[in-house]
Amino acid sequence: MSTEVKLNRITALYSNEMKKRGEKITMLTAYDYSTALKVDEAGIDIILVGDSLGMVILGYDSTLPVTMEDMIHHTKAVSRAAKHAMVIGDMPFMSYHASTDDAVYNAGRFLKEAGAHGIKLEGGREISNVVSRISAAGIPVMAHLGLTPQAIHKLGGYRVQGRDKGDASRILEDAKILEDAGAFSLVLECVPETLAREITESLNIPTIGIGAGVHCDGQVLVVNDMLGLYEKFTPKFVKKYADLDLVLKNAFKHYIDDVKSGAFPGDEHSFH
Repeated sequence: MSTEVKLNRITALYSNEMKKRGEKITMLTAYDYSTALKVDEAGIDIILVGDSLGMVILGYDSTLPVTMEDMIHHTKAVSRAAKHAMVIGDMPFMSYHASTDDAVYNAGRFLKEAGAHGIKLEGGREISNVVSRISAAGIPVMAHLGLTPQAIHKLGGYRVQGRDKGDASRILEDAKILEDAGAFSLVLECVPETLAREITESLNIPTIGIGAGVHCDGQVLVVNDMLGLYEKFTPKFVKKYADLDLVLKNAFKHYIDDVKSGAFPGDEHSFH
């Protein structure tokens, strides 16, 4: 008789079990109810409400202007839609940097107000005490190393991290420090495939790659990128699974033509 229990919701603990079994973890971003509903229905494991919404939803040039109120607002919408996926709220710039007390409070807001099941934050050993405190408060923490967009000015642009031996060693050490601090998983962004593999094999917690090669325990993409909806810039690591930019433009043009010509609304769209 099988003793396997079917989960209603993916959890931090279950993602760890997935790593042990060698089962790949799937994660996508979502920022609104309608998109999150479709992503969840498709069977995604984790939905990240990323601070990338600053660029793809709010039109900023970076993630830095995104506020806690922005993140809480969008995470609420996604949480209402997700019935299966674990929802992770991305802690925005300066929401966890000033003090550990601020960090714990803001992290708690994602669970208490927005209905998320965990949070994500960027950084290495310098935030290990923050990770420890948030984890101690019972809040699952997803860490993030490599290219960390909130530190884009310090990094000097959107560049691959960990290419030289010294940087690679530091990222590996940071990964172990974050695991020891209580992180339940680790996003690796824009690091060489060999480094991502070494980190993945060195940790007990799962790694989730974005531009980090195939050896991570899971993968994440920004949903607007993989659907072809964000045309300003497409990173090398993005695979486009649809070209909705063209589909939407054609639909809008068709609507405009129909209204101008009088073809819409037709008799079938009118009340009598």
